[in-house]
Amino acid sequence: MKTYTRTGDNGSTSLQGGKRVSKSHIRVEAYGTVDELIAWTGLLIDFPENLKRKKTLTYIRDQLMRCAASLAVESRKPVKGDILPEPECVRLVEDEIDAMESVLKPLKSFVMPGGNMLVSWSNIARCVCRRAERRAVQLNETEKIPEIIIPFLNRLSDYFFVLTRILCLELDIEEVEWSV
Repeated sequence: MKTYTRTGDNGSTSLQGGKRVSKSHIRVEAYGTVDELIAWTGLLIDFPENLKRKKTLTYIRDQLMRCAASLAVESRKPVKGDILPEPECVRLVEDEIDAMESVLKPLKSFVMPGGNMLVSWSNIARCVCRRAERRAVQLNETEKIPEIIIPFLNRLSDYFFVLTRILCLELDIEEVEWSV
């Protein structure tokens, strides 16, 4: 199978199931943004500073692949054999957030992104995750998507935020609070 097919040269692409849509279709935007987040998560996995979180981040990346696969299916009723995020994925992410927050000082204001490349990339993952969530919400307004996807993306953006904070703590990087 060749990498290129030329079938998308007219600005269209195929959804799982064969239906062709514009590459600007909200469904393509939704799973494309999740795909972008998969790449950012892969980057975060590769850092030695995240070695103790490699299993969690690898699990998250797998759940994101499941989200993207599910979002790439043309609108229809769920059927047996659909690739969906695991039902416990939200709880597992919450457990990871709780574990990290147990050693962090409570926030009293907003925190400015930056201070270290890894911390900044984790913040970028958080922002891309929020965009993926917005795209999924937008798609869900016209074409229902599996219920697990929006809560998972919502919780995952919180995870990436807390990850930036724990990285600052572990790397002895000062969190810069935003003050007006």
